[in-house]
Amino acid sequence: MFDIGFSEMVVIGVVALVVIGPERLPKVARTAGLLFGRMQRYVNDVKADINREMDASELRDLKNSVQDAASSMQQAMNTHTSDIRDEIHKTEDEFNRLSNPMVHFGSTGAAAESATAAESPALVETDAVEPSPQLELGLANAGDPVAAAGRETAVPHVV
Repeated sequence: MFDIGFSEMVVIGVVALVVIGPERLPKVARTAGLLFGRMQRYVNDVKADINREMDASELRDLKNSVQDAASSMQQAMNTHTSDIRDEIHKTEDEFNRLSNPMVHFGSTGAAAESATAAESPALVETDAVEPSPQLELGLANAGDPVAAAGRETAVPHVV
């Protein structure tokens, strides 16, 4: 702490012996030692407090950075989760749209049917295809003379 060599200590001791005297020198030296020890403990306590505060501030900074990283990771995970959820919903909607048999006949589902019905109710009623008796009996080519020649043998007679 102080840069005092042996020769300087001898000079201080001789001056103290002359000034204080030989009777009081041991008592003053003991008191000086106690004060010097207290001063060292006080300095060490201050150093320890400063180090603890620095460690605490570093830990707070580390804690804040970890919390920031965790919140950004959570936000990214939530974003990715919502993106995946949206893709799943789109895929389900597309699957439902494609698996709907009305799609193959030009309608796009209940929403399109209701929109079409609201716009032109007459169109909805006349667009419906009813099976003809010829289709039910398997006589799709009833007007075809070639098919008509083979039809007499293929159609059973009902009595």
